[in-house]
Amino acid sequence: MKSIGVIGGMSWESTMTYYRLLNQYTKRELGGHNSAKILMSSVNFAEIEAYQRSGDWDKSAHSLADEARKLEAAGADFILIATNTMHKVATEVQSAISIPLLHIADATALTLKENGIHHVGLLGTRFTMSQPFYKERLEAHGITVSVPPDWQQDVIHEIIYQELCQGEIKSHSRQQYLSVIEELQGLGAQAVILGCTEIGLLVQQNHTDVPLYDTTDLHALAAVKLALEDK
Repeated sequence: MKSIGVIGGMSWESTMTYYRLLNQYTKRELGGHNSAKILMSSVNFAEIEAYQRSGDWDKSAHSLADEARKLEAAGADFILIATNTMHKVATEVQSAISIPLLHIADATALTLKENGIHHVGLLGTRFTMSQPFYKERLEAHGITVSVPPDWQQDVIHEIIYQELCQGEIKSHSRQQYLSVIEELQGLGAQAVILGCTEIGLLVQQNHTDVPLYDTTDLHALAAVKLALEDK
């Protein structure tokens, strides 16, 4: 079994979900008392959030690259960045290490293609929805991506940072998300990507008939598959 290196803490609420899923999927595959071999480095999200807010992505890249190097030195066989937004600096992080970085958008796209999905709606932070780093990664797999209009992106973003990252789950916010999901379906999306690791805390498949793809779940599953491959 390979050791999974996880850069977490963005936020710690969603990192808990990663830890649970990595172990659950490992146990599902191997049974018995098996659990995942995980090395985790958890950052102070306040520092990362400040870099995001100020647009200082170079400092973000430097910070996460440092964490990745620590994990590689500790014996990780590959790395996960346990957040969607910070994949904006995935190229810089990968350049800092000699082990693979398992990209969250690639893990998501592979499942979408397996399921015959070629047009998706994308929810996430304003950075993920409005900037090209994530959409272009999906589009490189032949997937068309639709995002909400700017004003809805602002609402989605604020709920993530002011509520979900604080561990607050509000029914009114869920209804706002569900309304956006329905509108994305109206634009032709066959499914909607929950492209922020906190959104799955608020919206689950039982809340809507529109197929949802939770990137946290897909990323963790892909990591376990990779960890259980022969070295």
